[in-house]
Parts: sequence; structure tokens; C-alpha cells
Amino acid sequence: MTDLNRRHFLAAGAAATAGAMLSGPAQAAAPKDPMPAKWDETYDVVVIGSGFAGLAAAIEAKAAGSTVAVLEKMPTYGGNSIINGGILSVPGNAPQKALGVKDSPQLLAEDIIREGQGLNYPEKVKLMAREAYPTWEWTVKTLGVEYMDKVGQEGGHSVPRFLYTKNGSGSAVVQKEVDYLAKQGVKVRTRCYVETIIRDADGRVKGLKVRDGYRFPKADSGKVKYIKASKAVVLCYGGFGADVKFRTKYDPKLTAKFDTTNQPGATSELWRETARIGCTQIQQDWIQCGPWNSPEEKGMGIALYFAQGAAATRGLWVDCATGKRFVNELANRKVRADAVINLNNEGHKCIALADTSATDAWKVARPGMLEKELTAGVVHKADTLEDVAKMNNIPLAALKKSVDDYNKALAAKSGDEMGRTFFPKAQPMAKGPWYFSYLSPKVHHCMGGLQTDIQGRVIGIVDDQPIPGLYAAGESTGGVHGAVRLGSCATLDCLVNGRIAGKAAAAEKAWG
Repeated sequence: MTDLNRRHFLAAGAAATAGAMLSGPAQAAAPKDPMPAKWDETYDVVVIGSGFAGLAAAIEAKAAGSTVAVLEKMPTYGGNSIINGGILSVPGNAPQKALGVKDSPQLLAEDIIREGQGLNYPEKVKLMAREAYPTWEWTVKTLGVEYMDKVGQEGGHSVPRFLYTKNGSGSAVVQKEVDYLAKQGVKVRTRCYVETIIRDADGRVKGLKVRDGYRFPKADSGKVKYIKASKAVVLCYGGFGADVKFRTKYDPKLTAKFDTTNQPGATSELWRETARIGCTQIQQDWIQCGPWNSPEEKGMGIALYFAQGAAATRGLWVDCATGKRFVNELANRKVRADAVINLNNEGHKCIALADTSATDAWKVARPGMLEKELTAGVVHKADTLEDVAKMNNIPLAALKKSVDDYNKALAAKSGDEMGRTFFPKAQPMAKGPWYFSYLSPKVHHCMGGLQTDIQGRVIGIVDDQPIPGLYAAGESTGGVHGAVRLGSCATLDCLVNGRIAGKAAAAEKAWG
């Protein structure tokens, strides 16, 4: 996209977003925070959060000539991004073309809006989709991130379109971002907790009250300092999936009985603080659970890679009580998670099941992962389908019929009973040994958050206008994913919108 076209697009998108309908509880009018007697430190742009979005924002702000600080409350950088699965939606990538898969930014945007139930802000989705391929190129050419020469498919996508990092983790991107920033003289400041976002009587955000040397989760730990942001603050503080009290405000069923894939610092302090200073928050009650997690491990774990990469694309998900499939294995995450939760609530175990033809194909993209999962005891091996049934008290005749029905539909390339599309080059399920993992959803992603315009400016609740000096990107924002975030689109959202927010923040006129 040329600079001229981008400016035209940003201006149009900002106008469209400002008038968008909001949801969620109203927030209080903006306060008038007292300015500190003196600032302890001063930067042009201060970024809160050190995941994909925050680091991307910092890189672009620094490239634009601004002085930059990146603040992270936890003792290590990366947040949820560093434990992310390392997948990125890239329509038009080379592995897609090698399989004969036809894709486009328009198709990606259509998938996101359809599965998001129309709660997405269309112009933000379209921009993100159009920037997908250039952003992937940026991670390769500027940062040096390496990807596998394979394409994968997540639920809700109409075609396979995500690329894997070579190490199978978001750390492959985060570490390159951190290293790039370090070469530019910017080091992530860990254990630096933001206590207050300081918004002056003129409405502008001018800086932060922080606790340097903070020890999570002790709110009164660390030394109080005041950091001035001459141009802007960029909020990339992520979601609140690990905060049981806060998440049950919006979705009461997500009690402590649900584990979370999030790191412990995914809590609500800055969600509360941005509400206090008059930011508009939207769609907070749309909280996603990962459908592919295993109850046999804590947190994100590793079983999901088998459940999604092998079983959802080339195998089956089965209700152990009936031996039958119970959901389209490539439906969006909400559809699948709700289906598993409903069966779990009835006391039914559910498994993700694949044969060796499926795992052989999948292992090319995730080398060594199956062995790790078997060693950890979160994926289980059975010599025959009869053994699978015996190990899980599954009615054998029903299980065999489920496999046979899938194989017949695959051979015909039509008529799958759950409406699932067939992965390119998928083989019939017949080759032992067989593998399975148990399914139990965990709290994964917050689709709601701060309302931002197309430039990443945070919108105020009182006047629906951008709050001067305040930007946001990533999981701290809403309006991109709507009701359901599609897998491999979080990385895309964070990188695209982090870069946009960083550039725009650096272009602000300094105050004072």
C-alpha cells in the first residue's frame, strides 16, 4: 500500500470507527489527574507491554526517530506472545500456492467477519488482512524470523493459510523483536508496573506513575517514579484471562474451575485504569476458550498441537460416551469449545483422535513434537482402533462407524457429516498405531478491549473522540475479532496494529 493510499485509508477508517456502535458498561467521565512536581524520566513514546504488539510499536516509533521506553510488569518479557504457538495468517503464501490453495486478503477478511458474527469493525479487519503479507515480509526481512515451508489450517478459516515459525513458538518472533530493539538502543524494562496513567485537565495523556522494581503481584512493591511521554503512551498490556474475579464479571461461567492458557500476569489492573481515565471499552464479555487443550497438563501445554494439527485437520474429535463425532473439527474456536464444555458438563470425556497417516503428515511441520507429547503423557498411543476404544470405554462399533463414515466422505470429497472441509492430501484413517489426547477447554483470549480508530488512537467514552496522546494495539483492544478470534490472527492483529500505533504515536506533536 502506498503512503498516499494509506493516508486516505486511515482517514476514512478513523471516521468510520468513531461512529461505531458500542457495547458493554459505560465508564466514568475522564478524571483530571494532578501533574507530578517533577518527571523522573522523559521519553517521546512510552509503550506498556512487551508482547508482539508492544515490541512492534516500539520498533516503529524508534525507526521514526522517537526516543522510546518499553515497560513490562513481569520479571521476563514477552507476555502471552512468547508462549504463543508461533502461527501467522498469511494469505497468498508460497506453501499455499504449492498445494493449489487459492486465497486473498479479501477472503481472510470475510472469514474473520463471518466467524466474528459481525461484531468486528470492518475497516480494521480489512486493513489487517491487506497488511498480512507485507507484515510477514517485515518479520522475515527486517527481523530475521524463520518459518517452516508448510501451511496449516485453524478452525473457522475457509482455507489453510497459516505459516509456522521454525521453533513452533511465538518466541521466534518476540526474541527477534527484542534483539532488533536492543541494536537500536532500546532495552525492555522488566518489573516496571504502571500504577497510574496520568491524564491532565486538558484531556491529554502526559505520562505514567510506575513502580520500578515491582514484584508481581505485590501492588505496593517497587520504587515510585514518574515517566513523561512527550508524544504518546501506547497501551499493549494484553488481556485478563488469568484474572478470575475480573473475567467472571463478564462471563460468570468462567470460574476458577477453568484453567487458563495465559501467563500469570494476564490480569486486569490496566483494564480498570483505562476505564478510570475515560477510555471506551467494548465487547469485554467475549472471552475465548481454547477448545483443544488437555486436562492432563497445566496452562497452554503442548497437547493442543496434536489435537489441532493432526486430529482436527486429518482425524476426528469423538465423544467417548457415544463413539460419535460431536462437532466440526474445523469450526471456529467458540463452536468447538462450547461443544466440548457441554459434553464435559454431562460427565463425558472427549478425545482428539488421529492415525499414523495423519501424524506423519503433521510431524513435518512440527518435528519432534509428537515424541514430546508422548513423553509428557498428554498424547497417548494405541496399537489398534480396538485398543483406543478399550482404553476410553468407547462403544467400538460406533467408533468404527465414525471412522468409516469419515473415510467414505473423504473418498467422495463431499458429504462430511459435520460439514468439515477436507485438508489437501488428507489420507483415509486406517494406519496404526493410533494416537489420542483428551479435550478440556481453557480460557485463552479476550476479544474485547479498548475502542481504537484505524490509526490505533484510543477513543474516549465522553465524546467519542480520540484521547490525545493515547494509542493501543493487540489484545488490549476490541473490535477486530468480534465474537470469535480465529487461530493465527492474534499474531497478525498484534504485529499489524502494533506497527500502525507505533508509527502514529511517533508522529504526534510533543507537548510541553
